[in-house]
Amino acid sequence: MSAEESLQTCPTPGRKIVVAIDGPSGAGKSTIAQRLARHFGLLNLESGAMYRAFALKALRAGISFDDCSALESLAARTAIGLEPGEENNRVFLDGEDVTGLIRNQAVTDGASRASVYTPIRAWMVRLQQQLGAAGGVVMEGRDIGTVVFPRAEVKIFLEASPEVRGLRRYQQLGPNPGVQLEEVIRDLRERDYRDRNRADSPLKAAEDAVLLDSTHLTLEEVVQAAVAIVAARVSGLNCHAQGLREC
Repeated sequence: MSAEESLQTCPTPGRKIVVAIDGPSGAGKSTIAQRLARHFGLLNLESGAMYRAFALKALRAGISFDDCSALESLAARTAIGLEPGEENNRVFLDGEDVTGLIRNQAVTDGASRASVYTPIRAWMVRLQQQLGAAGGVVMEGRDIGTVVFPRAEVKIFLEASPEVRGLRRYQQLGPNPGVQLEEVIRDLRERDYRDRNRADSPLKAAEDAVLLDSTHLTLEEVVQAAVAIVAARVSGLNCHAQGLREC
């Protein structure tokens, strides 16, 4: 049985497997989720892209990210969807393709600030659960394995030092005299603090998550390690479901 075929087998009848990837900003969650989805034939559900789409709508509406009530009202009249593309998902906001509009720093910062509010997170969790209810997905974020899909068959917590994550983010931004490496690292540390210390769904590894530290690994090494984690976990689930002592 191939890896792709194995992933369609799950102890729960009628449901395909869910892979949950959590970790701090800049750890490489989006890239790893994308590569895993492509390798195993899963749908990649980007929670970060969904929050950024909502942040874009708030920015367009001129709503302050300090105004929880206004953000909650905005969420009630917001539709966000994902569709698989050739390389990346296409992100839709109220029917508009905003894929190319949600990667700038203002939108990213807004997504982080909006996500600290309990009503916004509750709304987003419901939407994410609806999109992944049938399984067959890989989803990355900060509370996927603990809140969104606590019963996910595979959970990975992807970590890296703030310095390494900051350098990667700095290199992604490209030449920009207005941005200093130290500033990027400082922003990441501040975002880490917000994510780890928020009252609702703080960033933390699920008890049954496999920790994967990418600080000293290349991208390909991280991908290989993640593929091995998923394959090993699915193999174990299939053996358990079949009642085999050895597999």
